Amino acid sequence: QVRLVESGGGLVQPGGSLRLSCAASGRTISLDAMGWFRQAPGEEREFVAAITFSRANVYYADLLKGRFTVSRDNAKTVVYLQMNSLKPEDTAVYYCAAGLWGSGSKWYEEDVYDYWGQGTQVTVSS
Repeated sequence: QVRLVESGGGLVQPGGSLRLSCAASGRTISLDAMGWFRQAPGEEREFVAAITFSRANVYYADLLKGRFTVSRDNAKTVVYLQMNSLKPEDTAVYYCAAGLWGSGSKWYEEDVYDYWGQGTQVTVSS
């Protein structure tokens, strides 16, 4: 089993920045990738970014490229999401997810992930 704990959410003004963290614990040696998704009120959950542990391949939702950056700390099995130039439409609950080796490679799809965090609220408002 793997446990994921997100942190770093909060209230930020438009144009501001936040950095989310997701710490994985448990059988982390089995993980191939970790990703971020978000869900706004009344909307479906959508892909934000993902990163693999083996080759540090990164994936981003097209609309978020240039503003969001995903990175990892392999030693601590922590994944970060740096969010810059935040907009009110970025307001959502942000979820961390982790996928095991052999789960697949389409890290932009929810179905390949095996574990999910509880989510952290990000609110962009003046």
